Amino acid sequence: MGCRVRTAKSDLLRLVAVGGDIVPDPQGRLPGRGASLHPDLGCLDLAERRRAFPRAFRLPGPLDAKALREHLEAPPAGCVGRKAGNGSDV
Repeated sequence: MGCRVRTAKSDLLRLVAVGGDIVPDPQGRLPGRGASLHPDLGCLDLAERRRAFPRAFRLPGPLDAKALREHLEAPPAGCVGRKAGNGSDV
């Protein structure tokens, strides 16, 4: 949606509009019309600049992407609490 580069569905993050918020749906189970985006802040910035979200979700007005931005800025799962080095917790 942001950079318009075609890629495999498995490489994209599904998004759903809930109320006036854009919510990430990594499992693809939330109801409603979905849109796909590369899980990259640059792609999110392009989509916001182009005002692509209201068109993709077919909703009027601006949508809040705060939850999506926080999801993309969060460290990947499994990185929390790990020590640097060989990966052992000892």
